[in-house]
Amino acid sequence: MDNKGILPKFRRTALLRQSGIAVIVILFILLTVSHYVDSFNVPLIIDQLIPGANLTRATFERIFFLVPVVWSGFFFGLRGVFITAPAALVCMLPYALIRATDTGDAVIEIIIVIAIGLCIGVMAALSLRLFGKERRYIERLEKDYRELTVSEDRYRKLFENAHDAIWLQDMDGFIITANAASKKTIGFEPEEIIGQNVKVFLPEDSLEIARKVRQILLRGDSVEGTYDQKFFRKDGSEIYLKLSTSLIYEKGEPIAFLHIARDVTSEKDMEENLQYYLQKATEAQEDERKRISRELHDETIQALVVLSQQLDLLASRSKDLSDADRKAVEKLQQDTVDIMTGVRRLSQDLRPAALDRLGLEPALEWLANEVRNYSGMEINIISTGEKRRLAEHEELILFRVTQEALRNAARHSGATRVNVHIEFTTITVRIVISDNGRGFEAPKAIGGLARQGKLGLAGMQERVRLIGGDLKVKTRPGKGTDITVELITDQRLRLHPPVSTGLKEG
Repeated sequence: MDNKGILPKFRRTALLRQSGIAVIVILFILLTVSHYVDSFNVPLIIDQLIPGANLTRATFERIFFLVPVVWSGFFFGLRGVFITAPAALVCMLPYALIRATDTGDAVIEIIIVIAIGLCIGVMAALSLRLFGKERRYIERLEKDYRELTVSEDRYRKLFENAHDAIWLQDMDGFIITANAASKKTIGFEPEEIIGQNVKVFLPEDSLEIARKVRQILLRGDSVEGTYDQKFFRKDGSEIYLKLSTSLIYEKGEPIAFLHIARDVTSEKDMEENLQYYLQKATEAQEDERKRISRELHDETIQALVVLSQQLDLLASRSKDLSDADRKAVEKLQQDTVDIMTGVRRLSQDLRPAALDRLGLEPALEWLANEVRNYSGMEINIISTGEKRRLAEHEELILFRVTQEALRNAARHSGATRVNVHIEFTTITVRIVISDNGRGFEAPKAIGGLARQGKLGLAGMQERVRLIGGDLKVKTRPGKGTDITVELITDQRLRLHPPVSTGLKEG
């Protein structure tokens, strides 16, 4: 409250207190004067109202001294009572001691009057205090009610005017309330969906996601960020909503789920198209690698084998060759063998046969041996969990990401040791590639890798996204680099493709 409201109220209170004091003083003056002036008598109306009372004038006047005492109790509380009661005693006592015919009776009357005055005044003061407390309590309730009404109105307007669809559903899935944006999003009027169970609007795969989110929230965890859900519109078409879900509590108990949703159907279509093009480009790249690898193995390497054999035959059978020519032929034959070895390594690098025939782990063992031979790094492959084959495209992506990570460690990090940990669980496969190299200053988001020129890591992230996995890079200058790739192999447990930045400093 500002000063404009406080000052008038303060002035009114001060004026009332001054008026009360003036009334009490006037009453004391009038009662004291009448008490000591002999010309006043008891009004006849008193004898008529209380026949046989036989009140004397002094007794009648002493009774009237109760009025300012009680009045002060109403106006000034206990402090006023305990000030005016002695004042009344001072006013009455000289008359009783000097002029009363029976001093003892007069003093007793005064004591009784003062005692009655104190009792009534105290009750008046306490009543005033209780009344004040009740009045302040009522004022506080009224103020809280006004503020609550304003706050409710404000949030109601925010709720109704929000661009995102917002609805509240009870613990059984029945929609309690929804805002106007819900109509634009799913095509139903808010009053049409109130009372409906949310299952009506969800396909079966989305119901599974909803159950998983419910379990996460009810056990006290939170769903980080948003997740994608498919919904049925009123016309029967399917749309994608990006949802944020939280629990509403009352007295510590969950009573409802709050959903905030945004239609991302267009963005989802664009993302799926982009993912489709990236997948096709990756498949085309791998097919081309496979074709080149096959041609190198079936044609180039075979031709080099024949050439090497012919050179060897020439060197061993030609008697007319001088020693210098024979050495030159032998050198050509050795160069041919070296070239053939390099082409065979290139063919294997383009498409390792172990990956297609034996699976991910044997292919990574072969890869570690190859990188170990040309880089000199110590590379350890550690596998835990129950090993199993994955889908062909998943094994291929995981192999390529590990291959790129080992190449980066060999070329750029200065590492001497790399550990590759493959962990199989019932629902996930996780690969952690850790090196003891120089590390680097990680950007805040993985999108910043491309701007830093770290295209290999950015490409790894895109590859992992193609199979719905998550890639995280933990690094710091001088502390090495950890690259973690995690893939949920049970499709039903995926809320959405991971969208985390995936980067943090170690």
